[in-house]
Amino acid sequence: MNIKPTAMGEPTISTAKKVAISGVSVGLYVILMHLTQGFAFGQYQIRIATSFYALSAIHPFLIVPLAIGNMISNILMGGLGILDALGGFIVGFVTSGAIYLIKKFKLNDWLMAIPIIFGPGLIVPIWLSVILNIPYKVLAASLCIGQIIPGIVGVILFKQLRNRI
Repeated sequence: MNIKPTAMGEPTISTAKKVAISGVSVGLYVILMHLTQGFAFGQYQIRIATSFYALSAIHPFLIVPLAIGNMISNILMGGLGILDALGGFIVGFVTSGAIYLIKKFKLNDWLMAIPIIFGPGLIVPIWLSVILNIPYKVLAASLCIGQIIPGIVGVILFKQLRNRI
């Protein structure tokens, strides 16, 4: 296998494996968004795919690919234009990055649910309120409620996969 321990005792992964894991992660994100788009784009956007952001605690190199997965999903299924697509990338990057920091500073795993809930919940309404002409507070409340389930699923996903991938 191409995995060697670093000075800190953590394994390193070859570039080829990083590219493969990244590609699979983006693909799974987009597929899951497609399968759940009926409730992923509604009033309460329950985006189960955003639970994948928790994978950045296992593999920090997934921060950018997961952001790309969100951007692609917004392009293919969102229909709200380039602002929504770029915003999706930013939200994915910020949320995954926050999750990585929670793991880096060895905080409680359940804190990973907070960025999954409030990252999309408080950032996405910034541009959606302009595009949809709906007050920010209304959208933020709706999106935060919708992200509670993905937040919980993300932590469970992390706990199940942290020693397997």
